Amino acid sequence: MNVSIRDIAIGGHHPLVLFAGPCVVESRELVMKTAEQVKFIASRRGIPVVFKSSYKKANRTSGRSFTGIGMQEALTILDEVKTAFDLPILTDIHAEDEATAAAQVADVLQIPAFLCRQTELLQAAGRTGRVVNIKKGQFLAPGDMADAAAKVAETGNTSILLTERGTTFGYHNLIVDMRSLQIMRNAGYPVVFDATHSVQLPGGDTEARQTGGQPEFILPLARAAVAAGCDGLFVEVHPDPPRALSDAASQLRLDLLDTLLAQVAALDHIVRRL
Repeated sequence: MNVSIRDIAIGGHHPLVLFAGPCVVESRELVMKTAEQVKFIASRRGIPVVFKSSYKKANRTSGRSFTGIGMQEALTILDEVKTAFDLPILTDIHAEDEATAAAQVADVLQIPAFLCRQTELLQAAGRTGRVVNIKKGQFLAPGDMADAAAKVAETGNTSILLTERGTTFGYHNLIVDMRSLQIMRNAGYPVVFDATHSVQLPGGDTEARQTGGQPEFILPLARAAVAAGCDGLFVEVHPDPPRALSDAASQLRLDLLDTLLAQVAALDHIVRRL
């Protein structure tokens, strides 16, 4: 099944789609500058792009961690990105009562991995009529995502994406099984690979009480996923990841995005021709 995000088609034989942006809206300046660069780099490589950033980070290792600048202010900034750069927007929702407000700005509503079984949240997202991207829970087998998708589809909305972001067996690590992309595609929806959350070490920075990461594996995992035939690539990017207010250990440095896209664009071209 193909899904349309405004004028971007994802799935089937359509080219790879990029979902990219900073983890969370930290400031207007950061988001606007990053959006400008993401669009420029993706356009140069001929890859359609959806800008990604969360207006709030509800799932944090520590209660002291940064969660956002406020929902309304962050959504206003994302709306400005949408208008200024003519980019579709993806953002997370965390509760049913956030769906309608977020849908006023976002073209894609994302269900965080830890919430992928929350029936009322999935249904609320589906009822907005927006594209719904469901991240596979770290605790789920890929085949189980068919049930999550069905909850959205039962609202009459079949514009659904399924995203792989690694599986946890505990011990502050995630494992990526590329077979999951094909297994999830069997549910009938396009599949996306999250190349940055997949390199997280959940709770791995025990001294700082935050999630660690291994960003050196972003590029090889992204290449593997595109070679395996994913329809979209999800990459959190930041101009200076160590100073990011969320996911500092796993975001891709913005100046490395062009290298990544050059590699995956070549692979995607080969895969789509097969």
